Amino acid sequence: MTPVPVSPAHEVAATLGGGCFWCLEAVFRDVRGVETVVSGYAGGHVENPSYEQVCTGTTGHAEVVQLTFDPEVIGYTDLLEIFFSIHDPTTPDRQGADVGPQYRSVIFYHTPEQREAAEDVIRRLEGQGLWDAPIVTQVVPIEAFYPAEAYHQRYFERNPHQGYCQAVIAPKVAKFRRAHAHLLKGNGAPPGARRRAAAE
Repeated sequence: MTPVPVSPAHEVAATLGGGCFWCLEAVFRDVRGVETVVSGYAGGHVENPSYEQVCTGTTGHAEVVQLTFDPEVIGYTDLLEIFFSIHDPTTPDRQGADVGPQYRSVIFYHTPEQREAAEDVIRRLEGQGLWDAPIVTQVVPIEAFYPAEAYHQRYFERNPHQGYCQAVIAPKVAKFRRAHAHLLKGNGAPPGARRRAAAE
């Protein structure tokens, strides 16, 4: 596998890790304004890691999704709010039965503005007391992103009846669709349009 160059500031990308990348990919593919979603690995010290290597928890990588999105349709903060609603940001190196540093909660920022936005969202959520434990989500710069093997891409879409998909991914997708119906593709006015209308 060849590493994907980090997107320059004029390209709008987001890289997020919150447990199994199959779950995040399935949710973010539904989000209006999200143009591409690629499952992969970031944050480690081994070049071109394989899934088997990452699963050992020794490469330093997290399972992540890298998104490209249209900021005229959806904002980075909107994406972060979805991100925090679909995983537990209070469990270090764990999401449910998935245990290991590769499942850590992490935001890899591409610009200083993304770092500031991530830190602002975390402070706001902490202030709301939504969880019984502190948020442990890491906010770190993106250095390299490696796409995962082809069989990981669109995993939920291609394997909807697989056991993990039924037990873990499907409920997360359903929860997202209920909680963020206004952000679904093909459903209502884009959030960016609503923000512009409110400002006028």
